[in-house]
Amino acid sequence: MADPLGLFRAATLQEKVAAHLMKSEDTMNIILVGRSHGKSRTLALNGSTAVALAFAAAALIGAASWVGYSVAVAQAEAREPSDSELVAHWQNKLGEQKGELDALQQNVQDQMDALTLRLGEIQGRLLRLDALGQRFLESGLVASDEFDFNQPAAVGGPEDSHPADSFSAPELTRMIDELEHKMLDREQQLRLLDQVSSRQKLEDELYLEGRPITWGWLSSPYGYRSDPFTGKRTWHAGVDLAGKDGSDIISVAGGVVTYASARNGYGNLVEVDHGDGLVTRYAHSKTIKVKVGDVVQKGQVLALMGSTGRSTGPHVHFEVIRNGKTENPETYIKRARR
Repeated sequence: MADPLGLFRAATLQEKVAAHLMKSEDTMNIILVGRSHGKSRTLALNGSTAVALAFAAAALIGAASWVGYSVAVAQAEAREPSDSELVAHWQNKLGEQKGELDALQQNVQDQMDALTLRLGEIQGRLLRLDALGQRFLESGLVASDEFDFNQPAAVGGPEDSHPADSFSAPELTRMIDELEHKMLDREQQLRLLDQVSSRQKLEDELYLEGRPITWGWLSSPYGYRSDPFTGKRTWHAGVDLAGKDGSDIISVAGGVVTYASARNGYGNLVEVDHGDGLVTRYAHSKTIKVKVGDVVQKGQVLALMGSTGRSTGPHVHFEVIRNGKTENPETYIKRARR
């Protein structure tokens, strides 16, 4: 295969021939012999003509070399690759595509892991919301026949005639963002409602009202009266509510038991502190059902009616004390009638 080295060699030969001919002043004879009849013909060339012919021959050789080199390069470029070269080429292509596919799969997996984590957090928050809703049902603030937090919300509608499409990852992310924003708003509202409800419930528990018995009648009012044992005019610091022996004596408000034992004149006495300087007393009981330190609710049984201490029969002596001074219990008993 011809190459540029042939061009270089042709040019060098041309220079040598030209130099030789230019130095020689002799005439060059070229004898041409024909194939027929053995005839010959002689051409006489002087130095200038010989140099020109030498240059022409060298140029022809160089051109032929260049054409051969170009043809060889073109053939090499146009040559179809071998099977092994094709296999290596497609193996490289497949390797690149596999790397791109692995990167794409990892990206999708990362997005799925992030969405799964967020969905787990949302599920936990939904459980807390369900717990709050259940508390509202139990408190009576929400009608149980309207809301059932143990069942999913009822939804429905006609089927759309248009073809359904699956959600894309960006759309799911946007929907989750909107859902989290709504849940945060609902959580704040429910938390505030729960605080208001708890405060209202606490106030209702501490609100002193009603009678300390489930059945009975007022047998002695608050204030001055004739003493049942001496007949003299004496001060009565509470009211007496007579009833059946062994019937329930209940707390008229929530509070903490601060006394649960016998006391001179009172017999078996239970004393409950309701806070804010308010205390109630339940005396002459037959049996005490609570002990000091117990937290009691409104309507809880404290003792059973009896006639212990300075008493003429089964009844409960009921006192209301605010900041160390007695008040008329009938004021609080009448609250329940409003």
